[in-house]
Amino acid sequence: MRILIMGGTRFVGYHFARAALAAGHDVTVLHRGRSGAHLLPDATHLIADRDADLSVLRGLAWDATVDVSAYFPRQIRQLAAALDPGAAGRYLLVSSMAVYDTPTAPGFTERSPLLPADGPEAEAITAATYGVLKVQCEREARESFGPDVLLVRPTYVIGPEDYTHRFDHWVQRLARGGEVLAPGRPETPIQVIDARDLADWMLGLLDQGASGPFHAATPPPFSMGDLLDAVASAVAPPGTTLTWVDEDFLGAAGVQDQALPLWSTNPLIRATGTADPSAALATGLKVRPVADSARDIRPFDPLPQTLTPDQEAELLTAWHQR
Repeated sequence: MRILIMGGTRFVGYHFARAALAAGHDVTVLHRGRSGAHLLPDATHLIADRDADLSVLRGLAWDATVDVSAYFPRQIRQLAAALDPGAAGRYLLVSSMAVYDTPTAPGFTERSPLLPADGPEAEAITAATYGVLKVQCEREARESFGPDVLLVRPTYVIGPEDYTHRFDHWVQRLARGGEVLAPGRPETPIQVIDARDLADWMLGLLDQGASGPFHAATPPPFSMGDLLDAVASAVAPPGTTLTWVDEDFLGAAGVQDQALPLWSTNPLIRATGTADPSAALATGLKVRPVADSARDIRPFDPLPQTLTPDQEAELLTAWHQR
């Protein structure tokens, strides 16, 4: 296949490009030239800003277009307008679990109600607008590229090259050992997907000619305790322990969600951690063990908003003395 990737040099796009090249496909990546181009020497590189001038696409055509960088519906409209009719081939949008209104029950499917999104397009991405914008992006994808588009809704994506370092934080923290502050309750549901598994599966979806929405997530039940235990089994030195600290205690101490990545007090985010990935599994999604993902994470500078070792120690002392 001839495949165009909108944003193919970072994380999910990068892993998809590598998977497609390894499978012998003809890959074109459109990006701004700011990161990762040297890592994909066998791809064709088109340098452009999708929010500005996409005339570089004129006269070119592909069998499939994989869009990993659309956060506003206007970006999808502009892409469709820049391409010649039919030039996109099959269109795949990487969306998000954030599209859902409060799911009706654990194990919810792709038919669960989406967030209301009939208002105007937001001008900025915030915690309040992100999910609505993704709903609007899905709607625009269908309007611009037809009803047979592929809509991939991943949960938290983990693995090498993750610039958010949310999962990586726990790998690095558990690798240091000692007493580790774990937020909330170990049974709190969460789902993850390795970007490499996501990429291989998306390529398979295109090969199959699939369409419609799909969840990309670890099969439930899976919890924060399962995740941290898996990471610990891969990287933690002997004697490492997890101490689960109550959320009310953390809130009273002024600890924000971002201080302990992947932990959220938002009930909507928690509810979307129980998605049913049966449709994806039936089409070939294979999910590697979280421990394997943890072993492949490279060291990085600590995220500025996360707890420092001193802050963690102070909180643990206060928790034990409460």
